[in-house]
Amino acid sequence: VSADFERGASMRVSGTTAFPAAMAFGAAGDPELTRFEGEVTAREARALGIHWVYAPVADVNNNPENPIINIRSFGENPQDVAAHVKAFIDGAHSDKRNYVLTTAKHFPGHGDTTVDTHLSLAQITADRARLDALELVPFRAAIQAGVDSVMTGHIAVPALAPGELPATLSPAILTGLLRNELGFKGLVITDALGMGAIVNGFGAGDAAVRALEAGADALLMPADTDVAIRAVVAAVQSGRLTR
Repeated sequence: VSADFERGASMRVSGTTAFPAAMAFGAAGDPELTRFEGEVTAREARALGIHWVYAPVADVNNNPENPIINIRSFGENPQDVAAHVKAFIDGAHSDKRNYVLTTAKHFPGHGDTTVDTHLSLAQITADRARLDALELVPFRAAIQAGVDSVMTGHIAVPALAPGELPATLSPAILTGLLRNELGFKGLVITDALGMGAIVNGFGAGDAAVRALEAGADALLMPADTDVAIRAVVAAVQSGRLTR
């Protein structure tokens, strides 16, 4: 059972410990506080029957006009963000009796965008050198810290995959970069497939199959679950997807 506990359980469930957004922890400048948040988030999640949390946010918010990441990020410095991302994962994994799966999001980085991907497709025009020096830094740190899953971003990144194909549907980004180059062995989950960045360009069934082809393991919130399931079954039956 998974949940979006980005600000701890308080993100979704009342009566739990009310944590501020990630940028407050970044401003405090003490990763130990973020580690504590991870520990408490895991304990409260497991008390609620939740095993997998969609946190921490590994996006570097280096664009002040970002309408959707903003204070959800630990900040604009990639090394600082990486330190807090690692701290949250360490905290969430610290108590083996209350262990939860953690999720670094939104790969390969949603910070330098001015578009809300709930509404339409965002694009990052940076070259590969900038991506290595900024966007990918916290994700590398998350992988080294043993993050259990990575959530994809509905973001076009021409330096990594030509055209306006969202990372969520890109084999070059999910398999080529995340799996093969960065060496990530855990779960890959899509961001919500009902968001505008996906549904404006792809049907529910097509998006589901493309995401699995790209390298995703789990499909989050398709626009039409029944259509998505039927499309995946048909793709397996036709041989497009392996069982």
